[in-house]
Amino acid sequence: MNIAQENTKKIKQKVLELGFSAIGISKADFLENESKQLKVWLNKGYHGEMQYMENHFDKRVDPRKLVDGAKSVISVLYNYFPKEQQADGTYKISKYAYGADYHYVLKDKLHQLFNYINDEITPISGRAFVDSAPVMDKVWAAKAGLGWIGKNTNLLSRELGSFFFIGELIIDLELEYNETFVKDYCGSCTKCIEACPTNALRPYQLDARKCISYLTIEKKGEIPSEFKGKWNDWIFGCDICQDVCPWNQKLKPHNQESFKISETLKDMDKTAWENLDKPSCKNLFKNSPITRTQFEGLKRNIEFLK
Repeated sequence: MNIAQENTKKIKQKVLELGFSAIGISKADFLENESKQLKVWLNKGYHGEMQYMENHFDKRVDPRKLVDGAKSVISVLYNYFPKEQQADGTYKISKYAYGADYHYVLKDKLHQLFNYINDEITPISGRAFVDSAPVMDKVWAAKAGLGWIGKNTNLLSRELGSFFFIGELIIDLELEYNETFVKDYCGSCTKCIEACPTNALRPYQLDARKCISYLTIEKKGEIPSEFKGKWNDWIFGCDICQDVCPWNQKLKPHNQESFKISETLKDMDKTAWENLDKPSCKNLFKNSPITRTQFEGLKRNIEFLK
């Protein structure tokens, strides 16, 4: 076993100790095919008002331009599938937003991993990323052998489904890289495409402008009337294409305390949502991903559904 293999083994063991569900490592390099695909997607305008998707294009497709001296992309997955969910018949929020903001929870764990490598293995430089910089996280996770990008454009795993967060540690240390890619197990299934009420999906392609997650979070101002009656009571994000996926039917729930749904949120009916005021909203969703759309965004979405 050479030094890269030894270091890789230690890192993988530490990642699992930190509570991550899976880890894979790939060589930091230029994403040639993905670069072309991203250009086509952007040129079609499928990103809508998410102008940040156009920014830092060169860094988005080459981590060596994002992190000086980058040699390895360590991709990690963290399960967020909940044991308890919202009550039936209420306004719905995505499961990832039930608890604390995942950006901070995962980044803290990635910083612990960084410190472990730096202190216990060898001095390194690099950066941790959790859905907050120009990093194509699903692509890197697939390259690391953690799953395949499915017809709903999410990363899918036969063991973990798709209800997981993805994070990366991009560092200047050479490691052992994955050489076994997971094949596409979507097969002839099109449940996600058929279930999408706004027709945002085509096989392996998402028109974000029609996506309920985009419309409830990223879209500013007035919601186009063409989507009236098509939101299925979602007011923050949407899990439809994941809920119907066969790979998500037998998942083990997470045990991360900070991601669990509160009793208050779990029991809120539509009337409680409609009567929610700003102070109560701020208290209920303190340190939550829902702060991204803010109180005004939530109220706008609820009004659109009435």
